[in-house]
Amino acid sequence: MVIHDAHCHFFSSNLFRTLGSALNDVSGDAAEVLPARIEWEAPGSDDALADRWVAEWDRHHVERGVLIASVPGDEASVAAAVRRHPSRVVGAFMVNPAAPDLEQRLETAFGPMGLRMACLFPAMHGVPMDHARVARVFASAEAHQRAVFVHCGLLSLGVRKKLGLPSRFDLRLGDPLAVAAVASRHPGVPVVIPHFGAGLLREALMAAASAPNIYLDTSSSNSWIRFHPGLTLRAVFAAALDSVGPSRILFGTDSSFFPRGWHAAIYESQLALLEDLGVASNDRQRVFGGNFSQVFMS
Repeated sequence: MVIHDAHCHFFSSNLFRTLGSALNDVSGDAAEVLPARIEWEAPGSDDALADRWVAEWDRHHVERGVLIASVPGDEASVAAAVRRHPSRVVGAFMVNPAAPDLEQRLETAFGPMGLRMACLFPAMHGVPMDHARVARVFASAEAHQRAVFVHCGLLSLGVRKKLGLPSRFDLRLGDPLAVAAVASRHPGVPVVIPHFGAGLLREALMAAASAPNIYLDTSSSNSWIRFHPGLTLRAVFAAALDSVGPSRILFGTDSSFFPRGWHAAIYESQLALLEDLGVASNDRQRVFGGNFSQVFMS
């Protein structure tokens, strides 16, 4: 099985320094202090963290992966990882459409930095999908032949929770049906909805059915299932396969920090589910690698 992971987070030193600026009790370098506070390993330099990720992928036979710069303004960290390992790392970045320098950030990230996917979090940034500034993100992605990721449904950021940072999100803005409306106007832009819609499975399936450029990513433990009594992850995969087929499902783990590293248990459980569902080997390969290559074509 060729494994490509479409969803990992690059928790850089700059990320911790950005989060630290919102706390009043950080003495010293937040890139060292905050990881120690939550019993994680400090990321070190961007090159060192990129090397760590590639060594981790090597250990688990992962050929390529997406690394997401997980706070707005951290594009340079992932760009460094791409430069360090261009054949292994696909760079993605969180973007706030309300940023005053939005166009320049997009042009630089998609252009000289070589990043391949912009990540939108409407519930976090308070910008609805039908806003003109979101349209600019899609237009830039279309012009550069890049992808757009849109987090929908339940949004819970573990690192913020561990650090005691407030998460005042408006979940009403993370509606997959609103994503479909924008995606349909930009059919050349691959659009990724992670976690099967993170609780909005029906809406995510409807969105993907109406816009053939929408892909569903399988990442994380998918703990949102607890809001659907009786639902199982096996049933989620079965519904996705029935609705959009194996060619629009992207494997991901949502791996993020060390020492945990790459979340192999998610791969093992999802592979077992597809085997149990009787999915043919070539279709399993699409989910775990082939579709990744279509979305993130070199």
